[in-house]
Amino acid sequence: MHLKFKDLLEIAARLRKECPWDKKQTIETLKPHLMEEAEEVMEAIESGNMDHVAEEMGDLIFTMILMAQIASESEAFDMGVILEKSAEKMISRHTWVFGTDNADTPEEAVELWLKNKAKEV
Repeated sequence: MHLKFKDLLEIAARLRKECPWDKKQTIETLKPHLMEEAEEVMEAIESGNMDHVAEEMGDLIFTMILMAQIASESEAFDMGVILEKSAEKMISRHTWVFGTDNADTPEEAVELWLKNKAKEV
């Protein structure tokens, strides 16, 4: 079974309504879980077990989805804002793909990435 992204959003919303632990969480209380899940992704990558990597990446993504759900409940932002900001950043920093710059090597790409990132600050 392949779930869609919107299914995970709906699961997070339901957990926030029906699960006592999830109801209690805030973005602050989830910070340690976010770090723990990121570390577990790195450990899974080091193990070379791609099924485990996929599982741990799912846990990390779901933690972020839950944080986005919490933010949306207070009308701070929602997943749409997160996705929009991510897309805008990737496009603005990859000017050799989405613009007129040229990068033929990974080193040139990194140099342009850093130059474009510096413009944002």
